[in-house]
Amino acid sequence: MNVKLGLRANWAQFSLLVLVNAFVGGMAGLERSILPAIAEQEFGIAARAAILSFIVAFGLTKAAANYLAGRLADQLGRRRILIAGWLLALPVPFLLMYAPNWNWIVFANVLLGISQGLTWSVTVIMKIDLAGPRQRGLAMGLNEFAGYVAVAGSALGTAWIAAAYGLRPEPFYLGVVLAVLGLLLSVFAVRETRQYAAHETALGGAVPPPLSQHEVFRRTSFTDRNLSSASQAGLVNNLNDGVAWGLFPLWFAALGMSLQQIGLLAAVYPAVWGIAQLATGAWSDRVGRKWLIVAGMWVQSAGIVTVLLAGGMATSLAGAVLLGLGTAMVYPTLLAAVGDVAHPSWRASAVGVYRLWRDLGYAAGALLAGLVADRFGMQEAIGAVAALTFASGLVVALRMRETPP
Repeated sequence: MNVKLGLRANWAQFSLLVLVNAFVGGMAGLERSILPAIAEQEFGIAARAAILSFIVAFGLTKAAANYLAGRLADQLGRRRILIAGWLLALPVPFLLMYAPNWNWIVFANVLLGISQGLTWSVTVIMKIDLAGPRQRGLAMGLNEFAGYVAVAGSALGTAWIAAAYGLRPEPFYLGVVLAVLGLLLSVFAVRETRQYAAHETALGGAVPPPLSQHEVFRRTSFTDRNLSSASQAGLVNNLNDGVAWGLFPLWFAALGMSLQQIGLLAAVYPAVWGIAQLATGAWSDRVGRKWLIVAGMWVQSAGIVTVLLAGGMATSLAGAVLLGLGTAMVYPTLLAAVGDVAHPSWRASAVGVYRLWRDLGYAAGALLAGLVADRFGMQEAIGAVAALTFASGLVVALRMRETPP
C-alpha cells in the first residue's frame, strides 16, 4: 500500500472520519438541553449535586475510556476500537427514553462515556495519523468542528422536540439514527490508519527507545512541561464545559427563560466553539500553540463571568459566544500541541493520557459545581469555575514552552 501523509493525499478517508465524528458529537449533544429538566420534572430531584451525578458518571468513564483507547489503538489498531465504541452507544438512547428511575439515566451515561471515549479518541488519533506534522492543527480544527457543531445541532434539536412533544421519548429518537449510521460507516467504510503513524516514524530516521505505559503517563501528566501544561488546561477546560452542560440550564431557568431559549443558549456555545475551530486549528499551525491556549482560557473565563452577570437573554447569549470562542482557541490547539511533542511511536498513548485528564474535568466540574451550588448557591459555583479557568491560563503562560510542529 502506498502511504502518503497529508490532508490532500488522504482527503476521502479524512472526510469520512470527519463525518463519523459528527455522529459521535451528535450523541454527546442529546442530553445537553433537557436532562436537568428531566431530573427535576420527572424524577423530582432537587439537589444540584444529585442532578449533576450523570455528568460525573459520564466524565469518569469517558476519561478512563480515553486512556484505554490510546493504549489499545497502538496495540490492536484504530478501527477495531472505533467499532467497539459504536456498539456500546447503541443502547444509550433506549435507556434515556425508558429509564424508570434516575439510576438508569446514570447507567446510560456510563455507557455513553465509554462509547465517547473510544470513538472520539480514535477519530482524533486517526486524523493525526493521516495529516502528518504540517497540518496537525488544521486536522484537529476540522475534527472538533464536526464534533461540536453536531453537539450544538443535537442540543438544539432535542430541546425543540421536547418543547413540542415532551421530554421523553421523542427527543432521543435522534440518538438511534446517529448510533446506527455511525456504526455502519465504521464497519463498512472506515479503514485502518496505524500504518501512517509507522510511516511517519520511518521518515523521522532513528527511532528512540520504546516508552513504557508508565513513562508515557508520567511524562504527559507531570514531568514534560508542555504535555503536563496541556493536560491541566484540558482538565480545566472540560471542568467549565461540565458546568455549562449541567448548571447553566438551571441558571437560565432561574432567570425565567423558556425551554426553547435554554436550548438555543445550550446550542450557541458549542456551535461557536465548533465553527471557530475551522480557523483556530489552522491558525495555530502558523502562529504557534502556547499563546493561543493562554488567550483562550482567559476568554473562556470572561464568558463565564458574563453569564454570571447576565440578567436576560442578550447578555446570556454574549456570554455563551465568548465561552465558545475561548474554547475554540484552546481545544484543537491543545491536541495539536500533544501531537507536536509526543513521538509517533507513543503518540496515541500520549493522546489517551491527555484525554484522560481532560475528561476527568467533566467529573471534577460537576462535583465542584454541585457541592458549591448546594452549599453556597449557583452564583458562587459559577464564579469559582471562572476563577479556576483564569488560573489555568496563567499556568500555561508561566510553564509551557512553544511547540512548533
